[in-house]
Amino acid sequence: MDTASFTEIWDRVFGSQPDPDQWLVIVTGLVALAAVTPHNVWRISRNAVTIAHEGGHGLVALLSGRRLDGIRLHSDTSGLTVSRGKPTGIGMVLTAASGYTAPPLLGLGGAWLLAANHITLLLWLATALLLAMLVMIRNAYGVLTVFLSGGAFVLVSWLTGPHVQAAFAYGVVWFLLLGGVRPVFELQGKRRRGGAPDSDADQLARLTHLPAAVWLVLFHAVSLCALIGGGRWLLRL
Repeated sequence: MDTASFTEIWDRVFGSQPDPDQWLVIVTGLVALAAVTPHNVWRISRNAVTIAHEGGHGLVALLSGRRLDGIRLHSDTSGLTVSRGKPTGIGMVLTAASGYTAPPLLGLGGAWLLAANHITLLLWLATALLLAMLVMIRNAYGVLTVFLSGGAFVLVSWLTGPHVQAAFAYGVVWFLLLGGVRPVFELQGKRRRGGAPDSDADQLARLTHLPAAVWLVLFHAVSLCALIGGGRWLLRL
């Protein structure tokens, strides 16, 4: 690769892109809301939130010094991340707490990049994270969903123009921000009905001796604050 080609690729990935029209930002937000709200649609789109959820567990497990054995994603939108290490302590607490907080925090980070006009950089960072996660997937359904998700980012990044890239990037970020809110309410409802006895909140309660309700409040706070802050960045408020 010659210097000119390298410089062109560098500028394409790390350079800034123009602001999209405000109507595109609003429309992509409405489309993301439509992907999160109806139950039948959510049963499918929730797979993307599960990827972010389990990816959050895996990434924090590695960053906290634990050994990541693998990640499984299931067709019922559940998932499982298995790591080895000390069964108690801050590393295990952070790993357990990172699942429900990962989608909204990823959305918040994406909103920050979009507010700085780094649309292409966001797409490539997301692709890199999905490829890294693919290596740790341990079941066929998980491989398929992560591969298709990563493929979509690659195709949009290389084969489409600025307007399509902007629409895709804003749609993804809106979806992470909005889709990060609903699972916490779903978990709260399951626990109220006596379900999900081994949820992340219950694991954290056993690890920290704080009530699971405290962790649910934390999950709610993170997801709602990320939605408000990220939404303001996206809408340039």
